[in-house]
Amino acid sequence: MPDALRLALGTLTAIRVPAPRHVDRTVAGRAMLLAPLVGAALGLCAAVALDLTRITAGGQNPSATIDLLGALLALATLAWLTRGLHLDGLADTADGLGVKGEGDDVRERRLEVMRQPDVGAFGVVTLVLVLGIQAVALTACVLEGFGTDSVIVGVTVGRLAATWACTASFPSARAEGLGATVAGSVPRAGAALVTVAVLIGAVLLGRLDDDASRSAEATLAIAAVVGLLAGVGVSRRCVRRFGGITGDVLGAVVEVSTTVVLLVVAIALGLQHSAP
Repeated sequence: MPDALRLALGTLTAIRVPAPRHVDRTVAGRAMLLAPLVGAALGLCAAVALDLTRITAGGQNPSATIDLLGALLALATLAWLTRGLHLDGLADTADGLGVKGEGDDVRERRLEVMRQPDVGAFGVVTLVLVLGIQAVALTACVLEGFGTDSVIVGVTVGRLAATWACTASFPSARAEGLGATVAGSVPRAGAALVTVAVLIGAVLLGRLDDDASRSAEATLAIAAVVGLLAGVGVSRRCVRRFGGITGDVLGAVVEVSTTVVLLVVAIALGLQHSAP
């Protein structure tokens, strides 16, 4: 197994793989370019959990409660397959962003807060809100017949946003750690090519769906773009507040981007459904 794939799987999932034989900037960059592919595999696993819940509950038209249960199990599957790593990063980042003030001393204080093993009030509130939005949005997508599409695209775009957070625009906030390993390691041209591939995949996924239409294909593509922009926005905010990215920031980027994709798809499908 190539070192880049080992690093991508070992960093982004709970799958036990042999440690990379050698990690340098090239290997780190390639690993982060593979992040969306890992995300697609994780999204597929979540989609399987979603569909199995619906099938087990009795076919194509279960109750909204069953669909909500399926959405929760899909999210639980993602948390299990990633050891909750990205959710932990989201909570730590929220706690760090919650520290008020300006200057280098405050910046170091924010990074110190993020190192703490416990979760503060900002982190708890953020986790509750993000997971709640993900569950409700995914349930809405399931009710409209696009649960599988939305969760695969959402999870993939979440990792794509992390890929962009590792381009040269986003330095590392620390001299050590995951952020220092991957920050600036991804060439923008490579990230752009992967982005095109993800967008094409989103459109094709919508086209292959039994209930697909041109509007559904466009919805998935637009949601992917909006989710990616949201992740880039979080990255830029963290660079201003922390001086760069960290492993926790990458986790926050993943979760925020995924949430925005699910939310955009749910709102768009709801508007289409209510249109005369």
